[in-house]
Amino acid sequence: MTIFNYTALKDGTSEIVKGKVEANDLREARAAVRALGFTPTNLVEEENIAARKNEKKKAPGKMPKLGLAEQIDFTSTLQILAAAGIPIIESLLFIENDAAKLKIRQCATELRRQIMNGGTFAGTIAKYPEQFGQVYIGLVRAGEDSGELEKTLDRLLELLNKQAAIRSKVVGTLMYPVFVILLAVFIVIVMLVFVFPVFKEMFDSMGMQLPWITRVLMEMGLFLKKNWYTIPIGFAAVGAFINFLFRWKPSKWKIDEIVLKIPVVSDLIQYSNFANFIAVMQVAYDAGVPILECLYLSNMTLTNHTLETRVEEATNKVQQGQHLSAALRATRTMPKMILFMIATGEQSGRLGDMLGQAVNYIDKQLDTIIDIMTKMIEPIMLIVIGTIVLILAAALYLPLFASYMGM
Repeated sequence: MTIFNYTALKDGTSEIVKGKVEANDLREARAAVRALGFTPTNLVEEENIAARKNEKKKAPGKMPKLGLAEQIDFTSTLQILAAAGIPIIESLLFIENDAAKLKIRQCATELRRQIMNGGTFAGTIAKYPEQFGQVYIGLVRAGEDSGELEKTLDRLLELLNKQAAIRSKVVGTLMYPVFVILLAVFIVIVMLVFVFPVFKEMFDSMGMQLPWITRVLMEMGLFLKKNWYTIPIGFAAVGAFINFLFRWKPSKWKIDEIVLKIPVVSDLIQYSNFANFIAVMQVAYDAGVPILECLYLSNMTLTNHTLETRVEEATNKVQQGQHLSAALRATRTMPKMILFMIATGEQSGRLGDMLGQAVNYIDKQLDTIIDIMTKMIEPIMLIVIGTIVLILAAALYLPLFASYMGM
């Protein structure tokens, strides 16, 4: 029997209680706490507590930051080796020697060094939240505490692949309009710098009053040709300004609020955010993580501040004793179908299965939304390009038409 330290809520209240129970594993400990009339929010073996305190005292070494693709490669190899029954240190040694990417080899080297000095795998990666992320750390810790690290790595790999697929879908949707806009800007600059100045002498020889649009574009072209260095400076300034808008919290929060009011775009933002949210919740719940911790971990995946704030409100309501579906419904955060699935899962005791169904539903909806956006973007881009061509053509040919009419 193992002693577990628990933190829990008294059923129907928000009062937090702490204590100890004896059980063979984490699941039995959770059942024992529920039998006492409490809702467990955290369960940790006493041995693990001591190990984590020792791990915190050791200064972590340097480790490169792993991208999503590198995390997938690292986790995939680790999961295959764990499924084959190879101990974690030997698995890390294999990755250290044979991984294709230098970052992954360096990561495995540092992790193996610290584990050989007495740390646990979960405790060691917990020192590197920037490299792995809190979701990864939390799920590995839950898997290690429950003795199901192999299954947890398998779930993590599925989760990471799903996140990569969602990111690929969203980026793929945005690539086309971004490319068209950059191409349009390039064409406009070429026209202003190389074409309009050529027509200047011809227009001057006509001795006529030029239309305002021709004068404006002609002056812009002459200025850019004379001060060519302002073009890269302008691109850099626009890029820096956009980067600032999305990094400065007040402006980013305002943008996050505005995009949720734009039709179709709002659906894309919501479903792409909740695709990761529900996927993490399903993996965490299946790994035996308490529902409150599932919410905390899932909330870390949300990139939209408005949605994140609403889910935090729902988390507080769950902590006060409300059901998950009721808390989320009160904040009007999620689509109704997802809420219905969560409520059904809670009532039937099959929340994990229903979360899996919700993940599949979100994937289908996301595909539909991306298809709609792709079809909408094409005519919008044609209108934008057509408008630019019309303005440039009008600026060049209006003086010629006026000249012919005067003749």
